[in-house]
Amino acid sequence: MKNGLLDILKGKFLVSGDAPKNWLFIIFASFLAAVMIGSSHSADAKVHKIAALNEEVKELRSQFVDAHKDVQKLKLESKITEILEKEEIYPSEIPPKKIRVKSIKEDRGR
Repeated sequence: MKNGLLDILKGKFLVSGDAPKNWLFIIFASFLAAVMIGSSHSADAKVHKIAALNEEVKELRSQFVDAHKDVQKLKLESKITEILEKEEIYPSEIPPKKIRVKSIKEDRGR
């Protein structure tokens, strides 16, 4: 056991008779390690991008809610009359009258 461990530490397995097999395995293991590291970095970058996009979505949703609230306020009749008074346009004192137009079909049916 002690002798085998010393041979590994000295690197004799890399220069012995079946060394090409060992080298191929080392190259294969190194390639797999590089692919795994690259995949890990790619996944981390995607996680950071998703977090940044989620923050942007929250900010845009907040802006939308604020704008929607402002639009709702502008649609109120009191706000409209206030804006129109600045232009010297006032609401009518006389209420509107409903005009009914009879169609030709209604006249024939009666």
